[in-house]
Amino acid sequence: MSSGTSVGSRNGGARASAPKNEERLVDPKLSAEAGEAPAEQSLRPPTLEEFIGQRRVVENLEVALEAAQRRGEMLEHLLLSGMPGLGKTTLAQLIATESDAHLVTTSGPALERPTDLAGVLMNLRPKTVLFIDEIHRLRASVEEYLYSAMEDFLIDVVLDQGPDARSLRVPIARFTLVAATTREGLLTMPLRARFGLRERLDPYPPEELERIVLRSATILGVRIEPDAARLLSERARGTPRVVNRFLRRVRDQAQVSDADVIDLAIVERTLERLGVDGFGLEELDRRILRTIVAHEPRAVGLKTIAVSVGEEDDTIEEVYEPFLIRSGYVLKTPQGRRVSDKGLAALGEKPRPRSKSGGHAPGLFGD
Repeated sequence: MSSGTSVGSRNGGARASAPKNEERLVDPKLSAEAGEAPAEQSLRPPTLEEFIGQRRVVENLEVALEAAQRRGEMLEHLLLSGMPGLGKTTLAQLIATESDAHLVTTSGPALERPTDLAGVLMNLRPKTVLFIDEIHRLRASVEEYLYSAMEDFLIDVVLDQGPDARSLRVPIARFTLVAATTREGLLTMPLRARFGLRERLDPYPPEELERIVLRSATILGVRIEPDAARLLSERARGTPRVVNRFLRRVRDQAQVSDADVIDLAIVERTLERLGVDGFGLEELDRRILRTIVAHEPRAVGLKTIAVSVGEEDDTIEEVYEPFLIRSGYVLKTPQGRRVSDKGLAALGEKPRPRSKSGGHAPGLFGD
């Protein structure tokens, strides 16, 4: 594992973009936007006070951090859930910064065997925040190994093999586990129960995303007009990661156009080039909707959609569906997915008569 850059503590010091002594054990296949990682890191707030949005979550964490600090203890284990791109990784980094703690970062898929987790845990320093992203993807054998570490700060190490094998309980440094998941329902009850703090992050309203756009523009050294920032925030699917990605592409367009200020026309041109329409739908969103419409009057299952659009079903369920369902374009029924009248309108199609079961009425020949 390699060491990262350091930052100042809650009580002062230089503000950088990553907590001090950050260590990583990350599966490189996890990041869909690996090329954007350095830029994304630079836009993250350096303190909880500067974190925009999620006020209830931030206030709860501030209280918990201060109370733990007054007791001279580490923060209780924390579970963060919510859609991708809402700030779970950023909050984990800020918790380490505010606690003046080391940060060790890993992920569920990177911990393939109990020995992988044991290696991480045995090398933890005192006062460490261990961040496990996508914890719902931990294998059962690895998850069970985590229980005693979270509760008693002990792990069982098996010595020798065969008839001579024996188990030795080894103490580890006290740490705070901060876990992130996009699918909390996949966590087992024993694991969920071991988190003293559980917080869910919700999609951002446009006004908070607009504040993020203005802050990020300042950091990137670009000027953006208020109506342009507002349009970006309205098309960003309620996600800071998306709005920052849009802003970087808009900045590129402004630079090649020799524009001193990002105006509404530049934003509209850039979003059109990116395939983002007036409803905030991207090309894959529209392909998902068209696939469902093509199977009417039958509802469509997730795997059928995934095969039809050429994307993993997990990606559709975790990244695309939440926006489509939350925005009312797709209806999720016990029989499968259906396109709503709003979704039909986004595709430029007229609403269709509904059957008594809630789906579109079949044609004359039941097709």
